[in-house]
Parts: sequence; structure tokens; C-alpha cells
Amino acid sequence: MAARRDKVAKRSRERAVALSYSSMDQLPTIVANGAGELARQILALANKYHIPVQQDHALTEMLSKLDIGAAISPETFRAVAEVVSFLYHVDQEWQASHPFLERTMRS
Repeated sequence: MAARRDKVAKRSRERAVALSYSSMDQLPTIVANGAGELARQILALANKYHIPVQQDHALTEMLSKLDIGAAISPETFRAVAEVVSFLYHVDQEWQASHPFLERTMRS
């Protein structure tokens, strides 16, 4: 089973978009999108569950126009690839700093 990966992109004007993907060979999907108080709630949940947050105004603006549940289009994926790459590196660093959990996760 592929590990689930989550990502939140934040815009400085309190807009947040959350992405989720289950494997590197699937396009990410929008799982949350909001402005104002809803954006703050999305970010609070990301922080609570240790989901990496990346601030990117242009990307957040582009992704905020998509519907929840929508997969990122191949045209948009180039921009999202940077976020996925960031998450992959964060995940690798986290796994390297927690080697004792690797045995547990494989069980």
C-alpha cells in the first residue's frame, strides 16, 4: 500500500489549498480550499498533524480556482511538481531522523 502524502500551500492573504496524493505516479487532488477563517482552520489542521506547509502565492492562487476533489491537470502539474518534490524531500528527511519507525511502518 502506498503511503499517503499531504501538502498545504498557503497564500499570504489568508488563502490555503490542501493537496493529497497516495503515490508518486498519481496526480494530486484538492482536498481543502478556503480563504479567511477557513484558511486558518486548514493551516491549523496541517500544523496539528505535522503536514508540511509551503507558501507560494502564485500556486495557491491557481489551485484555489479548482474544485475540491479535482485532480491537478497535467498542465498545472508542472507547478505542483515543485510542491510534491518539496514534500518528498521533507518526508525523506523525516524518515531519516526517525529510523526506528521504519520497521513499524513496514509491519
